Amino acid sequence: MLAPTLTGLAILLLGTTLIARLPVRWWWIRACEFPRLQLAVLALVTAALSPLAGPPWSWTCLAASLATLALQVPRILPWTRLWPVQVQAAETGQEARCLSVLVANVLTSNRHADRLVGLIQRYDPDVIVTLESDDWWQQRLDAALDAGWSHGVKVPLDNLYGMHLYSRLPLLAPRVEWLIQEDIPSIHTDIALNSGDILRLHALHPRPPAPNESEETLWRDAELLLVGKRIHETPVPTLVVGDLNDVAWSRTTRLFCRVSGMLDPRQGRGMFSTFHADYPFLRWPLDHIFVSEHFTLVAMSRLPAFGSDHFPILATLCLRPSRADEHDAPEADHEERCDARDTIREARARDQPD
Repeated sequence: MLAPTLTGLAILLLGTTLIARLPVRWWWIRACEFPRLQLAVLALVTAALSPLAGPPWSWTCLAASLATLALQVPRILPWTRLWPVQVQAAETGQEARCLSVLVANVLTSNRHADRLVGLIQRYDPDVIVTLESDDWWQQRLDAALDAGWSHGVKVPLDNLYGMHLYSRLPLLAPRVEWLIQEDIPSIHTDIALNSGDILRLHALHPRPPAPNESEETLWRDAELLLVGKRIHETPVPTLVVGDLNDVAWSRTTRLFCRVSGMLDPRQGRGMFSTFHADYPFLRWPLDHIFVSEHFTLVAMSRLPAFGSDHFPILATLCLRPSRADEHDAPEADHEERCDARDTIREARARDQPD
């Protein structure tokens, strides 16, 4: 039984890897993009154990395992320390042009607000973005944060898509938009640094592809690409933060980066996987902080769990436009821009899921 079981597992891993490459938006196919690291680890195990299967099973098992590794490793390698960093390290002495951003999906049903507040007080970020935060969360966050983080945008909702922004830095022309779906908000604002410089922040939490949420990824993809298109059209210092319900290496997130020209500070530094906090083997990077080429990175870290199914993520960034040419910003070609435009148009034209 060992030989067919091991070989069957290797073939299943390869099949899942190949399914993820299909150019369709069905949630169960696009979900196969998420566990690339897990698939690669399992393929490495089946490759190592393939001699136990004995011929001819062993050759099939080894071939399927190596094919899986060959397809998966190039996708995940940029999010390891074996890859060059995409965002350059900041130099010292520019504190007035720096800011720290904490992003936390709180999990609406989580009742450990004191733990998150404790993390905020410990790490003292300049900007805090919470997701899935409803009225209950707003009351507790307001009581703890309004004094020190007096600028804010608050969208309490009980549909798992509430969001809050608290800032000790002034917000300029903040607004809430419902970009693609009428029940999914997003926050957009300019922020004034202590140096007087201005940057733009977009906070997003599109609907995930899942059986109880959306059968397709169309609306999630369109929201990301719409923001990416806006960034490209207005090339100012910009941050995009939030739970994007997509992994860093997916086709949509990579297309978003090419359309917008945004950089991922995790590249060359690690995955910083934020979901799922309770299951170590089932984790991938769902919470993101993307930056335009105007920024350098002081530090980035995944913070301790606080009762949510997501870990918070924290990044300290420094606005250094003079170092923009040190970055190799991704750029979309004509066909990719047309694909992004068509995705946005289709999402706006089609009936939205209930």
